[in-house]
Amino acid sequence: MIIHNDRVVVDEPSIVAIDRDSGRFLAVGNKALQMHERTHANIKTVRPLKDGVIADFHAAEEMIRAFIRMIYKDKQRWIRPQYRMIICIPSGITDVEKRAVKDSAEHAGGRDVRLIQEPMAAAIGIGIDVEEPSGNMVIDIGGGTTEIAVIALSGIVCDQSIRTAGDEFNSDIIDYVRRQHNMLIGERTAEELKKRCGAALPVLDNPPDDVAINGRDLMTGVPKQIVIHYSELHHALDKSISKIEEAVLRALNNTPPELASDIYKSGLFLTGGGALLHGLDQRISLKTKLPVHIADDPLRAVVRGTGIALKKLHDVPFLMS
Repeated sequence: MIIHNDRVVVDEPSIVAIDRDSGRFLAVGNKALQMHERTHANIKTVRPLKDGVIADFHAAEEMIRAFIRMIYKDKQRWIRPQYRMIICIPSGITDVEKRAVKDSAEHAGGRDVRLIQEPMAAAIGIGIDVEEPSGNMVIDIGGGTTEIAVIALSGIVCDQSIRTAGDEFNSDIIDYVRRQHNMLIGERTAEELKKRCGAALPVLDNPPDDVAINGRDLMTGVPKQIVIHYSELHHALDKSISKIEEAVLRALNNTPPELASDIYKSGLFLTGGGALLHGLDQRISLKTKLPVHIADDPLRAVVRGTGIALKKLHDVPFLMS
């Protein structure tokens, strides 16, 4: 997701399609996603980012370059501007992984590339004044990682970064359907199922509708359809959500007492796509005995915060070179 001039101009999945023989990049983003798990032997689809960090340097560079071209797709081809960039990174990545992110951005046309930690960007994006001495806890559940951080005085006081998030949820759903229904489904079907009736609790006040999904019967090899109830997805996701709960408790346990007092009053803030799981706010609230607030438009909280930070590029202390 890319924000430019206060507007989200690119909202595409991080995936590319590559010709195996020539190495040529055939598609990026939504077009590549449509090919995912449908390709023949000459085409492969690659996710350049894994667990929130770059897994394929060359593919990541080409993907960033293609996304930038989307911003100026209606302008003259000979225009090749360079861009000031701020890129979000998980709070728990290593210096080598940070260097890989920055190098990919610079090779794709970026200049003055800065990095910002995802929970800090999320806090800014939901309207928290991060420069104040009061403490706030943000839980950002993205695709590759879940970032939990206590923020005060323009810095992260304590944090937890775990590689249990949306991608892991998809794997859990695929495994559950295979075990319980003897049916094999793909990653795209699992993602759609998660969005429509993913649940963190076995009983919900406003339950989503049941969802019919198609896949391949593992016993006969014949395509078939089954109907999934949200309570089944609660069982599928329960272990992964428990890991997130444990990480939240560890972060609270490491929080200085004065900031813990602030968090008791303000509660916890949920952002990221994982915040949209039905009942997740209630479950975390029951576990921590604290109020939990889901941000408005949690999917775009991080990118909104990044856009705000970009305007103050040289005035904010929490950007990393």
